[in-house]
Amino acid sequence: MADKLTHVDESGAARMVDVSGKDVTAREAVAAGRVLVSDEVVGLLRGAGVPKGDTLAVARLAGIMGAKQTPSLIPLCHPLALSSVAVDLVVADDAVEIIATVRTTDRTGVEMEALTAVAVTGLTVIDMVKAVDKRAVITDVRLLAKSGGKSGDFRR
Repeated sequence: MADKLTHVDESGAARMVDVSGKDVTAREAVAAGRVLVSDEVVGLLRGAGVPKGDTLAVARLAGIMGAKQTPSLIPLCHPLALSSVAVDLVVADDAVEIIATVRTTDRTGVEMEALTAVAVTGLTVIDMVKAVDKRAVITDVRLLAKSGGKSGDFRR
């Protein structure tokens, strides 16, 4: 673990980290989360679908778009050229499971892009099912793994 926060300067003011001296390397991050839903929503997702349309397809596209918008949403994130964003959704017995994998070849990692993809995917699932299940909730958003860069690999 680093012994100091990188997004604050010596006086404690927020700042964008200067990555100009870092090497360009292949980087990947994988994040996951869940949207807890009712049995009725699970049945609809596995069958005829929800009234608003193809929940999983819309949520997948929203997650990809969310990853691409991360520097607009998270103030100190660098704009990156994303090489790949994959959002996988699985309808489990009590939830929609989300896994986002983001890749780049750049000077900084894509952890925030992967986490943003999961969060936006989850929000979109909720938007798509809210007419059927107003109690749907996003949970367990977390980084599973990251690779590339000076700090090395991480696996939860």
